[in-house]
Amino acid sequence: MQTETSRPAPPAPEMVATGTTVAYTNRWMTVREDKTLRHDGVEGIYGVVEKPDFALVVPYVDGGFHLVEQYRYAVKGRYWEFPQGSWEDKPDADPLALARGELAEETGLTAGTMTPLGHLFAAYGYSDQGFHVLLATDLSAGESNLEETEAGLISRWFSEAEVWQLIAQGRFKDAPSLAALALFQRHRAARGE
Repeated sequence: MQTETSRPAPPAPEMVATGTTVAYTNRWMTVREDKTLRHDGVEGIYGVVEKPDFALVVPYVDGGFHLVEQYRYAVKGRYWEFPQGSWEDKPDADPLALARGELAEETGLTAGTMTPLGHLFAAYGYSDQGFHVLLATDLSAGESNLEETEAGLISRWFSEAEVWQLIAQGRFKDAPSLAALALFQRHRAARGE
């Protein structure tokens, strides 16, 4: 019998790990291979990349966005994206503090208002990493403070129309940034803007 204060038990997972082998680890990630068992009895393997959640900031002012461009080694190119990152030494950092820190570090901007827009997963087909999307407004300029791994990062303001042009030209390809843009549009529509 279920009472008003009790909740139904969560559903049983459709797949469980019967064994795990860590293939690789460094300060940014752990890569593991799990032996799996589906609820129908089929065994398999699954590769998983474990990474801490990150914060992605949508800095919006004067009808446009502050973006950053940096070289992304895995895809051998430079692309525009929203400021984002995690703190390896504080994987459980408060998302708001993390967002404020990444915004200041990469752009020099400080936000008077930070509005949470949502939490998404970066690539849940192979990774447990999620990200918090925060809208930064009431922006004040300051000096950036880039980490060594961010050498060459540049920051610039773009009008909203210019951001859509960057997307069309293939110069803004970061999937989390595109998802954040969708959350921004939903937020704006909900406010009747």
